Amino acid sequence: MTTAIDAKSFWRCLGERAIGATVVTVDGEAGPAGFLALSASHVSADPPTMLVSIDKRTGAYADILARRRFAINILPADAAGIADAFGGKTAAKGADRFEPGAWSTLASGAPVLTSALGVFDCEVEDVIDRGGVAVVIGRVIALASKGEGKPLIAFRGQFLA
Repeated sequence: MTTAIDAKSFWRCLGERAIGATVVTVDGEAGPAGFLALSASHVSADPPTMLVSIDKRTGAYADILARRRFAINILPADAAGIADAFGGKTAAKGADRFEPGAWSTLASGAPVLTSALGVFDCEVEDVIDRGGVAVVIGRVIALASKGEGKPLIAFRGQFLA
């Protein structure tokens, strides 16, 4: 038996999966850019590779394609405000999303949240087009890990610390 699956039911079912919140960042042509990414995941440890799904309408997508670099920041439990800003739940747009928190860089030049539990700094290796979404695969060129702290978790449309 086949059941029609609409976008609303698809997202509701995905919301049943607790997942660590991440922000993907890039040193864009017009300044820093980024977005909340609940789809960031590892591909392989040999070579160290990550992937992230990006809605192609997201402003940072063009910058990632142009720069061929990006960073995945694993958010700490106290970063719900940052997640909201990058997830479009506040009035902050563009570089204003970087106002909360302290930022630095690693090898790619992409903004890196200094309080992030972990950061994967990546060079784009491949882009897979899937309708309105692209899966961007990046080779890890640098990383940083705190080794302590609790993550910000996304679950059923809410952030849990």
